[in-house]
Amino acid sequence: MQGLLKWASNASAPRAVILIRLIVGAVFLSEGIQKFLFPAARGVGRFIKIGLPAPEFLAYFVAVFEVACGLLILVGLLSRLAAIPMIINMLVAIATTKIPILLNEGFWQMAHEARTDFAMLLGAIFLLLIGAGGWSLDALLQPDKKPSIHE
Repeated sequence: MQGLLKWASNASAPRAVILIRLIVGAVFLSEGIQKFLFPAARGVGRFIKIGLPAPEFLAYFVAVFEVACGLLILVGLLSRLAAIPMIINMLVAIATTKIPILLNEGFWQMAHEARTDFAMLLGAIFLLLIGAGGWSLDALLQPDKKPSIHE
């Protein structure tokens, strides 16, 4: 377990990773909040329209994860772990909303509609692979961290 936490809180990546964290975290945070603020359009109503099971539960479940993981990513605390549920979230979003567009309206319409989904998926995968970076809570919480030439 300690090894997992050490890997999850590794902040040896360059400080510039903050740019990826800011966009990925802010979008997930915003989308999660919108599921609470606008349930008919962004939350339960959308999940019903898509045909997801147990939409009343699932919409709020996803919203809580988007808010929590978005905040963790924004501040750079356990960003690698926070990225995992967001990767799953984006894969489900693409499968349930973009693949039908691909099948019914073609590649270019799907590519247009999925641009944010793909950017968020790749951003979350990037954070999973590289970590929070030098300007993060993870970096502040590493007492034995030595300066790196990447920072």
